Amino acid sequence: MTAPGRDPGLQPERTRLAWRRTTLSATVVALLAVRQALYSGASPGALVAVALSALSWLGFLLVAHRRVVALGAARPGPLAPPGALAAAVCTVALAAFAAAMLF
Repeated sequence: MTAPGRDPGLQPERTRLAWRRTTLSATVVALLAVRQALYSGASPGALVAVALSALSWLGFLLVAHRRVVALGAARPGPLAPPGALAAAVCTVALAAFAAAMLF
C-alpha cells in the first residue's frame, strides 16, 4: 500500500500565504517602531520599546517559519497549542510595544 498523496485542496497553500502576510505585517510594525524611535529622539523608553518589538518580531518570525515549513508536508497537522500561544503573545506584545511608542 502506498502513502496517500498531498491533499489536492488549496487550503495548505492559503494558510501558508496567510502566515507570510501576517509575518510581513509584523515586520512593517517593527520597522515603523524603529522609525518612530529614530525620529522622536530615541529616549531610553523608546529604545526599550524598540528592543522588545524586535524580540517579539523575532519570536513571531520563528513560529511562522516553523508553521510554513510544516505546511509543506503531504498531510500537515494542526498548529500545536504552544505554537498558537506563542504567535498570539508575540502579536499582542508587538501591538502593545508599538502603542507604547506613541507616548
